[in-house]
Amino acid sequence: MRRTRIKICGLTREADVEHAAAAGADAVGFVLYPASPRAVTPARAGQLAQRLPPFVTPVLLFVNARADEVDAGLQAVPHAWLQFHGDETPQDCAALAQGRPWLRAARVPLGAGAGGFDLLEFSDRFAAAVGLVVDAHVPGYGGGGHAFDWNALPWSHPRLGAAARVVLSGGLTPANVTDGVRRVRPWGVDVSSGVEAAKGIKDPAKVSAFIAAVRQADAEGT
Repeated sequence: MRRTRIKICGLTREADVEHAAAAGADAVGFVLYPASPRAVTPARAGQLAQRLPPFVTPVLLFVNARADEVDAGLQAVPHAWLQFHGDETPQDCAALAQGRPWLRAARVPLGAGAGGFDLLEFSDRFAAAVGLVVDAHVPGYGGGGHAFDWNALPWSHPRLGAAARVVLSGGLTPANVTDGVRRVRPWGVDVSSGVEAAKGIKDPAKVSAFIAAVRQADAEGT
């Protein structure tokens, strides 16, 4: 059975970190972007990451961060992966990551179709990324809990490795993620607001339901 990787993002509390890991998340995300309502400091990210068991990966999310800001995050969570959600170029990402694995957000316009967004060209440009977090483009940065048109992008194109590099994001919830995994067959899924009781506060029941819904889609896949 294929296994879609699951990342729960925007965690701010120890209890939420512990529950996400116990429920079966493969990764958890800490937002180091001060403008976000889910932002934590590097020191706080380090405290939260200490609650993770082995084989659950911490991911530090940055938006147009300076090198010293990324360094502070990596000093606090040395084994973290990085996720870039701003206007970073491929060269920026590689330099900031300092040899560590990194993910790059691809921001797909909302509305009819993909609005001219070329996922294949984006994938080629960011070929060094371990994955592309395909999210909705909204004012500011981040998906804002909005879903884009999943049918508008060429998920099965060979240049995407049959979506092997894709992390589906944007507006995912326990109610729609099964359908998203069925349609896209991504390498992973990334959720934040869709499993929250309030911004930065996860709902344990929603987290568990989200993970169960992904596993349902995996069980149905071929």
